[in-house]
Amino acid sequence: MTTDRIPTLDLRRLDTDRDRFVAELGAAYRRFGFCCFSHHGIDDAVIAEAYAAFARFFALPAAIKERSVVRTPGGGGRGYVGFKVETARTSTIPDLKEFYHIGRDAPPEGDAVLRPNVWPEDMPAFEAHGRSLFAAMEQAGLRVLSAIALDLGLEAGFFAGVVDHGDSILRALHYPPIDPNDLPAVRAEAHEDISLITLLVGATASGLEILTRDGSWLPVEAEPGTLVVNVGDMMQRLTNRQYPSTTHRVVNPRGEAAGRSRYSMPFFLAPNMDYLIETLPGCIGAAGDHFPEPITAHDYLMQRLREIRLQAS
Repeated sequence: MTTDRIPTLDLRRLDTDRDRFVAELGAAYRRFGFCCFSHHGIDDAVIAEAYAAFARFFALPAAIKERSVVRTPGGGGRGYVGFKVETARTSTIPDLKEFYHIGRDAPPEGDAVLRPNVWPEDMPAFEAHGRSLFAAMEQAGLRVLSAIALDLGLEAGFFAGVVDHGDSILRALHYPPIDPNDLPAVRAEAHEDISLITLLVGATASGLEILTRDGSWLPVEAEPGTLVVNVGDMMQRLTNRQYPSTTHRVVNPRGEAAGRSRYSMPFFLAPNMDYLIETLPGCIGAAGDHFPEPITAHDYLMQRLREIRLQAS
């Protein structure tokens, strides 16, 4: 069993100790594809209020939750997705989870890709707290992206114009108590994320693990309130695998914990859909370009959503 531990960095050091902070962040991402951050600027109350609102929604009868399902083509990025729907692309068994997608609002002049949010009926707190957490997570993500840009030899603001109207998603996740009849399925089978980076704060129970280079599973041991940020496939493509999109999973708990729900709220920070994902010139070394064919963020997203059954073929 590996004795490694994903480092936790104080995000305030980006302003006070920038060079060493950026070097440590880059080393963490190159080794693990994950890094944890304290003092990330997301208020504890914003996190707690969002979790409480989301838990109230998931406690509703299935028939009421289903009213928030988006049934139009391409609707997988907004609203409620039921239990045992999403399936990891390497698995045939659906994950033991249900979730709710909150996205960026489409601008008044319209957008060819962004879809309107849908909100549960008679639950104004759900919308209010969902919007607040979305905004806070986005700001924290921009801070992390600025440090990543510096590590990659880019201007600190490089990613600001890449993600300013991307289809970023806040996913409110509920893993219900384990029913023995659902086994051997797990809460979230081994997978990689799609977007540039994923932010996760305040998960209500342990269970997140990453696959290390030696093939062992390493638990993500973060202190309460810590922000966990991992690399997604789009960032892996941009960096020519210098920043790996690490396989991770959420395992089923044992004992009494199996009878309790787990909640988490990952935020997938996405590039603008017309952004052309092509390897950054500074990331092409002696081994050449692993991703010689550029692809737009929209086309890549649709390809991956079809693989996990959140988009019709």
